[in-house]
Amino acid sequence: MISVITGASAGIGAAAAVELARRGHRLVLVGRDAGRLAEVAEEAGRAAASGPDAGAGATPDTLTCDYASFDDVRTLAAELRSRYPRIDVLINNAGVMTTRRTLTRDGHETMMQVNHLSPFLLTNLLLDRVTGRVITTSSRAGRSGRLDPADLDRERRKWNGWLQYGDSKQANALFTVELARRLAGTGVSATCFHPGVIKTGFAPGTFLMWLVMHVPGVGRTAEEGASTMVHLATHPDGADHPGRYFADRAPAAVPRGMSDPELARALWDASAAAVGLDQPA
Repeated sequence: MISVITGASAGIGAAAAVELARRGHRLVLVGRDAGRLAEVAEEAGRAAASGPDAGAGATPDTLTCDYASFDDVRTLAAELRSRYPRIDVLINNAGVMTTRRTLTRDGHETMMQVNHLSPFLLTNLLLDRVTGRVITTSSRAGRSGRLDPADLDRERRKWNGWLQYGDSKQANALFTVELARRLAGTGVSATCFHPGVIKTGFAPGTFLMWLVMHVPGVGRTAEEGASTMVHLATHPDGADHPGRYFADRAPAAVPRGMSDPELARALWDASAAAVGLDQPA
C-alpha cells in the first residue's frame, strides 16, 4: 500500500504515519518542515520494522510543500507522479487556523487556500494515479460554516478566524461529497472525518486551544485524533461509505450545509476556477 499523507510533520498526520507504517503501508510524508518530516519518518521507520508486517513497510519518503503556494502544490504533484506509478491512499490532512486575515502569494485567504483549495488542486492533479481512497481531514467546525462559493475568501462578508475556518472545514466535507459523485463506479472512494479537538500546537493563541492544553479532559491526544484517519485508510468503512463524514471511526450525521449536492457542485466549480483547472461538471 502506497499512502501519501500531507500535514505529516506533526499532530495527527505524524501519529497516523507511525501507525500506518506499523501496519505495513509504504508512506510518503508531505509537510513544510524537512527536519520535522525526517524525524517523523525515522519514528515511522522504527514502527515499520517492529510491526506485525515487519519488512512490508520501510522508512517513509518525505517531500516538502507549502500549501500557501499553488506552484508548490503543482511541483509536489509532478514529483509524486514521477516517483510512484500508483497511490493507494491519498490523505489530505494539511491545515491551518489563524485569527489574523492574511492572503497567500496567489491572492487567496490563507485558511481557504491551505485547508481547501490546495488539497482540491493536489487531488485533481493526482486522481488518475489514485487507485483506492481519498481521505480528507474536516472538522465539526464545518457545522458553523456559511460557505459562499462566490466569495470563498470572505472579501464581501464579515471575517474572523473561526468563521473562515468553519467555511474551510465545510468546504472539506462538500468537496468529499462531489468527489465521491465524480468517482462513482471507478473503485476509488472519498471520505472525510472529524478528528476531535487535539492537544497540539494547532490554532496557537486562541482561547479554545488554551482550554484544550490546560483543562483536563477537554482535548484528545494526537494518537486518538488520528484513529479515524487510520480507520478510513485500513478498514472496509473507508471504501464502503463514499461521500460520508466520519467521527469516532463511524459515519456521522452532518447538517445540510455539509452534504448538499448542489452546493458541493457549485463549490467544485468555484474551486476549479480559483486554482486554474478547467473541468466539466
